[in-house]
Amino acid sequence: MRQIKFFRELTSGIETLLLHKLRSFLTMLGVVFGVGSVVAMLAVGEGASKEALEQIRKLGSNNIIISSVKSVEEEASSTTRSFISIYGLTYQDHARIQESFASVKKDVPVKLMRKESRLGKRSLELRVVGTAPQWFEVIPRELLGGRRLSRTDIENKTAVVVLTEFGARKILATMNTIGQSIRIGGNSFEVVGIIKSETGQAGTMQIPDKEIDAYIPITTAKSYFGDVTMKISAGSRLREKVELHQIIVQVDSLASVEPTAQAIERMLTLFHKKKDYQINVPLALLKQAEATKRTFNIVLGSIAGISLLVGGIGIMNIMLASVTERIREIGIRRAIGAKRRQIIIQFLIEAVVLSTIGGIIGLMLGIVIPWFITWFAKMPTVITPAGILLPLTVSIGIGIIFGLYPAARAARVDPIVALRHE
Repeated sequence: MRQIKFFRELTSGIETLLLHKLRSFLTMLGVVFGVGSVVAMLAVGEGASKEALEQIRKLGSNNIIISSVKSVEEEASSTTRSFISIYGLTYQDHARIQESFASVKKDVPVKLMRKESRLGKRSLELRVVGTAPQWFEVIPRELLGGRRLSRTDIENKTAVVVLTEFGARKILATMNTIGQSIRIGGNSFEVVGIIKSETGQAGTMQIPDKEIDAYIPITTAKSYFGDVTMKISAGSRLREKVELHQIIVQVDSLASVEPTAQAIERMLTLFHKKKDYQINVPLALLKQAEATKRTFNIVLGSIAGISLLVGGIGIMNIMLASVTERIREIGIRRAIGAKRRQIIIQFLIEAVVLSTIGGIIGLMLGIVIPWFITWFAKMPTVITPAGILLPLTVSIGIGIIFGLYPAARAARVDPIVALRHE
């Protein structure tokens, strides 16, 4: 019985709104643009942060990346054309990390060099990465062909190389890929595998791999190229000795990442007189990015929510005008036995219908806008279920909140006064 009454009141409310189609449509526009802007802004905010978060996750949430950097003192001395600049991580640092921390699951030493590679007439400057097989476990990338580096390669100082897909296309071109010999820095290396690498920036942190990488055993890198490199700039020659450019540490659990990073920093402080290293923790960067994302979404949602508030005020305004226009109708309904509750429900239904229909149209508009943004501005946008349900729920709530006062005012109209109203 109650369902029948509610359906009748709902039908009556819709019919009343249809009597003034243009006015009802103009009233809904505030809600339409409000919901549309909320959905669109949340989609833009979600898309903007998603790419950054993905780049950070590619670094590995369980990883700690320790890099060699020139200290302030070393930078100052390099301008005086000193004979050799010695700084950064050492092989002993790597051994200490291996032996000192039970929470360390894997630790990968990394040597980085720029070397020219040649095959016939083709040449390409590669970033040679001297590393261990564990590199491909802590920085997982898809294997496109052949194999990765092995422990045997490390032990035997084998002259083998794993190329990225980009490097393979540039150097090998139409030649055979796996098994082909190429020259890197004047030495011959056999191509044993090709991987797909990821490139980009994760906040302030550079992703460890590049598209021009060539991975060789770290023992081979040390034997063939040594620890000293020559840099020529502005007519001066500067020699640098860096044993390890990076040490990538993988910790056994997320809870141990930050404590282990702090412990490693304390240990390095004991053995390094100068601050010639930098510790980056992707997990900390990830937490910070997620917190920034939440704040960004709240700010965007709040700004767009003002439009919904304006739409709600428009609904209240038009409902108050409707109450004034229909005072005689209200008086007749009260005179024939309608209760105040029924009058309230009638006007409340009209307000909710306006806000709900406006919300649905706004949702469709909000879904289309991000598509245009992605298409024309090439910006990533992501529409989430929460980004749809939240604005729609708020729009319905606004209909109830801003329709309640006009409905209560209509219910308080004196039937006798209402019947005398002209």
